[in-house]
Parts: sequence; structure tokens; C-alpha cells
Amino acid sequence: MKLGILGTGMIVKDLMTTYQKLHIEKTYLLGTLETKKETEQLCQKYHLDQTFYDYDELLKSDVDTIYIALPNHLHYSFAKKAITHQKHVIIEKPICANTQELQDLITLSQQYHVIVLEAMNIHYLPAYQSLQKTLSKIGQIKILNFNYSQYSSRYNAFKQGQILPAFDYHKAGGALMDLNVYNLHAIIGLFGKPVDNHYYANIEKGIDTSGIMVLEYPHFQAISIGAKDCKAPITSTIQGDLGAIVMNTPINQLTEYTLIDNNGLSTKYEFSKDEHRLYYEFQAFQRIIDEKDFDKAQNMLKLSLDVASVMEKGRKQEGVVFDSDQQ
Repeated sequence: MKLGILGTGMIVKDLMTTYQKLHIEKTYLLGTLETKKETEQLCQKYHLDQTFYDYDELLKSDVDTIYIALPNHLHYSFAKKAITHQKHVIIEKPICANTQELQDLITLSQQYHVIVLEAMNIHYLPAYQSLQKTLSKIGQIKILNFNYSQYSSRYNAFKQGQILPAFDYHKAGGALMDLNVYNLHAIIGLFGKPVDNHYYANIEKGIDTSGIMVLEYPHFQAISIGAKDCKAPITSTIQGDLGAIVMNTPINQLTEYTLIDNNGLSTKYEFSKDEHRLYYEFQAFQRIIDEKDFDKAQNMLKLSLDVASVMEKGRKQEGVVFDSDQQ
């Protein structure tokens, strides 16, 4: 893989800490004139191959895959341009601002015969993959409660009137898109798309700063909580008629969980913490792209589309409208 990384934000810096283990053939980093110093420092620190400050020039290079780690509202336009240049694309979560954008990228990817993937790490974590196999031990599922609440430092600025992208409806922000998206990917990844859903949010200045998504399944109910304006100890549970599964970390950082049966017998499932949480997804992305595993890519895109559909329906129920919704 010859990878072009767009952006120098926190998620890119996070990825860099495990990047050398991935043995990617070439890596180019796209920055802006405003972030030139930071871009050059990252390139030098992690021994990347080259920096670019013009997207068109990067797309003309020998890069074969583009990783888009830009603010949410830019995902679609940068991905579309990469696809039409016949590049594979990895897009940070949430993959697009709405389903129309995502469906357009899916259609284009089929036309240009390239792979598009959402960088949602939970599906590739060993603990989550184990969880999928353990569910049968708790019997018929009855109730789910997933929580990802993390007080945002940007919320203080937001209250003072400074609107940063994470809280900007012009830039596809909000708690649902930033944090609750992890819970929804986890739930829908385990159980498929719900038959119905409804979002109940705390709205400030046109954006959801926290909220509860209720997902209705034929034989059980699920609650998905995401908050950026408050926090609590993180606990998520899956309850069945034979027992429960308890997770005490955000789902995107899952390295262990506990199964407690109805008699009180507790079994802990633990997995290595040696690898960074982003290592597993990029290892999988390399394989999918190198082997041109279009079947796996399409399955993951279908999941991304289901999640995007649930989120779009939910936020519109609460009147959260993005600029891209009206285009």
C-alpha cells in the first residue's frame, strides 16, 4: 500500500504511534500552509516519505490509497475526488455527513472499481470479535445499554460562543456523529439494522451536545447514549435471559469484558493490550486493499450505510440539520 494521509489532527498522531508496525510501502502526508510546521515535524518524526500541500499534486503521485482524517463535512468531497482519480479510500468516522453522500460514494466506487472503507476500529478489535461469538451464552437478548459519555474540552469554548467543528452543524458535528456513532456501529454490527429508531437529544445552538438513541428490534430494545456535555463512568451492558455481558470501557477501546450468568458466576474475557487500538483496523485495511477483497469491503460499507441511515433519521427527528442535507 502507498498511502496518502490527509490531515495532521489527533487521530493521525494517534495512528503514527503504531504506524511503523504496519510496514506500509510509502506514506505521504497532506497538510495546509497553516499547518506546515506541524506537517513537516510529523513527517520527520515518523520517517514518512514526503509532504504535500496541494491535493491535486498528491493525487498525481504514485499513491494508491487515500486516508481522509479531516473534519466531518470534508469527507465526501475529498473522497469523491480520490475515487475519480482511481484511488482506494479510507474515511474516518463518521464516513459521511448523510446517506445521500455515502450512497454517491458507493456508486462511484463501483464505477471506478476501487475500495471505500470507514475507519471504524471496533469491528477489527479482538475483544469485539470475541464478543460476537460469546453472545449466545447469555440466551435470548432482552435489553442493551451502551454508553460513551466524555466531557469535551471544546464544550467550554462552545458555551462561551466559540463554535468549533465538533459542535458545528455547518460542519456535521454533534455528539451523535462524534461519540454515539461508535455505540451504533457496535450494536448494528452485532444485531443488524433496527426496525425503528428514535433520538432524544439535548440541543444547544442547533446541535446535539448529548443524546439517547433508542433502537427497536423485533425481540429486544437497545439504548445508545453519547454525550459531550457531561460524563460518567463508562459501563455498557448486553442483557439476555441467561445472563449479561458487562463492558467498562468505551466500545472503541474494548480489550476485555465480563460474562455474568444468572447464578452469579463471572467469567472475564481478556485480550492483549500490547497493540494500539488503531493497529487492527489498518492491518485489516491493508489486507482488504492489497487482496482486492471487494466482498468484505461491500459488507462493511453496507454496515456503514445502515449506521448512517439510523443517525440521519435520529438527528432529523430532533431538528439537527447539516448544510449538506440541503444540497
